[in-house]
Amino acid sequence: MDATFMKERPILPLLVSMSLPMVVSMLVNALYNIVDSFFVAQISEDAMTALSLVFPLQNLINAIAIGFGVGINAQIARHLGAGDRQRADTAATHGLVLSLLHGVVIAALSIAAVPGFLRLFTSDAAVLEMGVTYAAIAFSFSVVIMGSLAFEKIFQAVGSMKITMLGLLAGSLCNIVMDPVLIFGLGPFPQLGIAGAALATGLGQTLTLVLYLVFYCRCALPVRVRRACLRPAPKIDAQLYAVGVPAILNMALPSLLISCLNAILAAYTQSYVVVLGIYYKLQTFLYLPGSGIVQGMRPLIAYNYGAGERKRVRRIYELTMALCAGIMAVGTVLCMAFSGPLIALFTANPETVAIGQNALRIISLGFLVSAVSVATSGALEGLGKGLPSLVISLCRYTVVILPLAWGLCRLLGPDGVWHAFWLTEAVTAVVSLVVYRHSIGRRDAL
Repeated sequence: MDATFMKERPILPLLVSMSLPMVVSMLVNALYNIVDSFFVAQISEDAMTALSLVFPLQNLINAIAIGFGVGINAQIARHLGAGDRQRADTAATHGLVLSLLHGVVIAALSIAAVPGFLRLFTSDAAVLEMGVTYAAIAFSFSVVIMGSLAFEKIFQAVGSMKITMLGLLAGSLCNIVMDPVLIFGLGPFPQLGIAGAALATGLGQTLTLVLYLVFYCRCALPVRVRRACLRPAPKIDAQLYAVGVPAILNMALPSLLISCLNAILAAYTQSYVVVLGIYYKLQTFLYLPGSGIVQGMRPLIAYNYGAGERKRVRRIYELTMALCAGIMAVGTVLCMAFSGPLIALFTANPETVAIGQNALRIISLGFLVSAVSVATSGALEGLGKGLPSLVISLCRYTVVILPLAWGLCRLLGPDGVWHAFWLTEAVTAVVSLVVYRHSIGRRDAL
């Protein structure tokens, strides 16, 4: 398999062919998130609250896996673009080993931390019990998550998007099927409740990893994990973390944001906390496909940057932003038109539905402009410029939105939190363009 196609084929068809498998798999993954929450909501609203409170920690684990995987992806693609196969193999080998080590440490720390974390937001004994039960099972699969994401980014770095699509589709579909079976005890299976939801998630992730291992052993890739590459390589490790750590923080910042917003909203009623959790489930239908486009773009930008193809880098960035904007425009229309029914999928409480309907319509005002920061942050990661990408995420998830949410909440009540979302997207879009121009030089920017 030859990766030179990434600098030879016409850009738009190439970007679409690289992104489409990831968009499909991300949409199915988003469907899994919705279905998972739908079935958990059938247990009780307390169960949905527990899931919403655990979500930030769960998102943090995924952030570490995906963020470090971005570092693996970028380094492999850049070294292949520069024609250095040895360094590409070393980046893949060290990236996989370090990912597995991360999984061991994270599993131990997260399971130990979850009871205290949940007590920060609720004193309800039922919510606490369900949250701890769900987290203990879900977080025990951390090594599986880290290994799976490492292989996913290795495949993506060489343009094997269909393999990652098949792996993600299989895992998500397994999860969707096993959710009702394990939650409600269908057929010969016991009724496990919220523990069944966590176990179904872990089984889906395990299936994805198994399929990646099968594909890796049977496919001829231009990069391999090799024992000979296990020798110390401090420079490559430093490069992996130089991109990976900012990418991890980029992915982890939403967890911090959700926790802070939960603390603000908890001062009103539990319904606002539930609505925030429901919103973050629904928005995955937009931002995961957007992420799919960015994942298709990232190895293209990295490879062409390594090969010195600056004009192609700029054109790939422009097209990525346009495609993301198209997805966000569709999402805005759907959320405006069907906000009530979408919220009602997760709760039968009329108060919660009314709050959620209003929240979704306000937040969706910022969807379209968010395409700028989503595309720009991903492009900078692909170029190996992790810190500028982190600046964008800091604006989007902490520096701008948290002060706005706190201040507007005092002026407008809890609705101020929802208005903070779209105002933040507008400010961050401007910051993103400035950061991009400064990072790569005015001549190579938009």
